[in-house]
Amino acid sequence: MTPRTTPDSVRLPRGIPRAADVLELLKPVTWFPPMWAFACGLVSSGAALGGRVGFIILGVLLCGPLVCGTSQAVNDWYDRHVDAINEAHRPIPSGRIPGYWGLWIAIAWTFVSALVGYALGSVTFLSTLLGLALAWGYSAPPFRFKRNGWIGNGVVGLCYEGLPWVTGAAIAAGTTPDARIFAVALAYSIGAHGIMTLNDFKSLEGDRRMGVGSLPATLGPLLAVQVACIVMAVAQAAVVLMLIAWGNAIASVIVTLLLGAQCLLMRPLLTQPMERAPWYNACGVSLYVLGMMVTAFALAERSLL
Repeated sequence: MTPRTTPDSVRLPRGIPRAADVLELLKPVTWFPPMWAFACGLVSSGAALGGRVGFIILGVLLCGPLVCGTSQAVNDWYDRHVDAINEAHRPIPSGRIPGYWGLWIAIAWTFVSALVGYALGSVTFLSTLLGLALAWGYSAPPFRFKRNGWIGNGVVGLCYEGLPWVTGAAIAAGTTPDARIFAVALAYSIGAHGIMTLNDFKSLEGDRRMGVGSLPATLGPLLAVQVACIVMAVAQAAVVLMLIAWGNAIASVIVTLLLGAQCLLMRPLLTQPMERAPWYNACGVSLYVLGMMVTAFALAERSLL
């Protein structure tokens, strides 16, 4: 039996991993969503940022390379046996991250993230601890939230959108953000649940074979894409209503137009969910995150009045 197919194969190689392989393990491509949400939080605070550049740089590192990077390392470590069968080229099952280095990196990155979060203030520290706890709970037993599409996607949405948004606002203002920022961050986190459902389409067959309860695998492609579209649309509609209630008329119109454009793109998505999910993730989600920044500027304007 070859090392690639044995349960403990990913622990057999010895040595020290290369920096390039560690970077691949931390998956830089996944850092953009939380860093974008962090930027939205900075803007939404309405605070002058000139005197807090050092804190902002640390915050960007915290949300992207550190906390998000930790989540990727944890996920790859606890999925190493499955990856040894389905994606043997990944750093851990390929042996490029040998022995227990994958676990050690995940633990070390957890502590570094917590220390940076602590240095940035109490709100950021609490957000960091919650994000790290969810990162481990998503992939590690006994919770393994990723096995349930309803819970797992909610966890990812909160970690990718809500927590970084609140972190950015807290760092910019140097204090606890107001209730409007928490409300908007939560709404966009809920909407991100739908984005993550669309992202699960790429692994539909593997999820079915391995018993992972993603929504496309449990509900079927058509119902799953309908749920995803409804969740994304309702979350943004809630943001529009909040903007109207807060007197942000122009921003509410812009977000409504962006939502309308997404609804137009959802029509072909609903007819061919398997084929068009990646296409919508590129086009429709771009409009979604643009609406996040529009909302952030609207909140900043109100905070300066």
